[in-house]
Amino acid sequence: MMWYGGPGWGWGWLVMSLMMLAFLVLLVLGGIALYRGVRDGDRRREDRGDEDKPTAEQVLDERFARGEIDVDEYTRRREVLRSGG
Repeated sequence: MMWYGGPGWGWGWLVMSLMMLAFLVLLVLGGIALYRGVRDGDRRREDRGDEDKPTAEQVLDERFARGEIDVDEYTRRREVLRSGG
């Protein structure tokens, strides 16, 4: 029997302590991995956002800079874009 200081009492305490420590380390590492996964997922979602797409005015400016449209058409279209119509 192992009650009241029988054989193996000291080793059982040591093994259980080490197992509890290993369990806590795994919990912490799992939490860190979960946090990084969520954070990286947010970054990927931001990368797919509309930040890379040029606005309508930027496209209009580029077309004017390339000479695809003249000054009159540029000013007319810019006013339409700014008025919201």
